[in-house]
Amino acid sequence: MKPRGPLLTLLLAGAFGLCVGPFYWLAIAATQDDKDVFSWPPKLLPGGHLMDNLRGLQESIGLTRVLLNTVLVAGVQTVGAVAISVLAGYAFAKFDFRGRNLFFVLLLSTLVIPDTVMLIPIFQMMMELGLIDSYQSVILPGLVTPFGIFLMRQALRSMPDELLDAARVDGAGELRVLWRIVIPVNRPVIAALALFVFLGSWNQFVWPLIALRSPEMYTLPVATATLQGLSTTNYAQVLLAAAIAAIPVMALFLVLQRQFISGLLAGATKE
Repeated sequence: MKPRGPLLTLLLAGAFGLCVGPFYWLAIAATQDDKDVFSWPPKLLPGGHLMDNLRGLQESIGLTRVLLNTVLVAGVQTVGAVAISVLAGYAFAKFDFRGRNLFFVLLLSTLVIPDTVMLIPIFQMMMELGLIDSYQSVILPGLVTPFGIFLMRQALRSMPDELLDAARVDGAGELRVLWRIVIPVNRPVIAALALFVFLGSWNQFVWPLIALRSPEMYTLPVATATLQGLSTTNYAQVLLAAAIAAIPVMALFLVLQRQFISGLLAGATKE
């Protein structure tokens, strides 16, 4: 028996409340004074301490510099990782070279290795290169994403070779074929990959915590962790920093949601 309309509406409303409720409380708590964050009953209307909390964040962690660091790291890493994934996926999908299958199997095998296992080798490499406590130390390890290469390879395999051969016959080089044909056709998949990479880069915490030593180099997740003191913690400022961290990701998803959903559906149907 199918559920009746009111019951289905009630269930959907409850699910919506469970999803949106924590974000609403986060936004409200970020405008409250620290002593009012955990008051009972909880306050459901915005408070008048938003600017005070912003000033507190600026004084304690240098919010402007921290945001610029995070945008720079996440932006460069996203652009670089997507570019490398497209190029490598195109090579694995459309070029026949010696050892292609072996290299692809080795690439896939890295997906089962936990990220924490690679922390010490990557740290040693960054130390030998003299890149510790720099933007490069945070950006470089994330430029090659095995999942991104696998995703692009699977998407590009479905493109007909005749379409690419026709462009080559017309005199187009490989880079022009990639730019004029491959990328436009696979824009939804690339948008989905960009969102995944940006989300991971924006929220990464463990590696920046290890690689960065100067407070002026901190990204937002690392700087937010420093707000938790040994004896006292201003939870209103912590929640405001969390709300600020969530805004770019939500905005990017809203901008790319159509391509993101199309990319996921395309990835689900490709062989």
